[in-house]
Amino acid sequence: MILLGSTGSIGVNTLEIAKKFSIDVEVLVAGKNIELLNRQIAEHSPRVVVIADKEDVHKVEHSRVYYGESAILEVIQDAKSSLLVNALVGFLGLRPTLKALECGKKIALANKESLVACGAFIDVSKIQPIDSEHFGLWYLMQNRPVSKMIITASGGAFRDWEIAKLHTATLKDTQNHPNWSMGQKITIDSATMVNKLFELLEARWLFGPGKYDAIIETKSLIHALIDFKDGSTTAHFAHASMQLPIAYALDADMQENILGHVDLLEVGSLEFREITSNRYPVWQIKKDLLQNPERGVVVNAANEAAIEKFIAREIGFMDISKHIINAYEKFHRLPKNVEDVFAIDTEVRDFVRHI
Repeated sequence: MILLGSTGSIGVNTLEIAKKFSIDVEVLVAGKNIELLNRQIAEHSPRVVVIADKEDVHKVEHSRVYYGESAILEVIQDAKSSLLVNALVGFLGLRPTLKALECGKKIALANKESLVACGAFIDVSKIQPIDSEHFGLWYLMQNRPVSKMIITASGGAFRDWEIAKLHTATLKDTQNHPNWSMGQKITIDSATMVNKLFELLEARWLFGPGKYDAIIETKSLIHALIDFKDGSTTAHFAHASMQLPIAYALDADMQENILGHVDLLEVGSLEFREITSNRYPVWQIKKDLLQNPERGVVVNAANEAAIEKFIAREIGFMDISKHIINAYEKFHRLPKNVEDVFAIDTEVRDFVRHI
């Protein structure tokens, strides 16, 4: 397989499953964590390695090392592997997704932004999602009429904060996730609820038009629910681990034990909360966005540009959502093709950077 984003949380878990299933790793693509990358190279012996920056090439312990976005696209084109795992973070992951589809490869997709920004132009029949929420929906699907699909959220770092205090939240505060440790951007997205907005959009592209919603489940043991038209509801319980969806993406006939079962007696009780727009202001555009999913490119670009400003301490935490909403209200043009997606992305980023 080809693994994009090998040193991130999903990449590390993917390599664990690859080892369990004896899957050959042809290509590793990583960013700046060269120390971890070198350990992965020693264990998995990839044929080719790609990293982010030219100045780090000499640090990589491999004879075939390339760098930059164009190199990622070239190795996808040249690789013999039929499976690509895209665990890159952000809009950077879109071109590799498109290239892999062009090359006829199956994609195990953890890069949310590919579908969020460009879902209208992506053949989802070639994609197996490895977000736990979409995996949960897929796992629950039956040949019965569906009324609504529901995914769950943890609520992020600020789910228990007084709302008045959110204006003072720092970058460090956003990283104090109550349930797990992930990368910086996705943890910020969890705190703003942008992450869940993206996952609803992904679900819309993956499963088609219909009713979608999200609720907070504070223990992150239920990942998805389906309301069927007959009045029954099913829920997918599993401990919070990416290894289960990854295992099914790497082996469609997966029959191994991956996780321990959830002991409901040990859990004791579960708590559910509504996602409200006073705590998560971006939630106010949810309904319109799901009715106009092509506008996801605007939300994604505005979010990434606003996060850059937040990390640089140019804006406060609550300003991230304000910037997204401002951009959403300004940009209404729908992309007609892939080139339009990239053009709109550039326009929106420029707008947000100059607010």
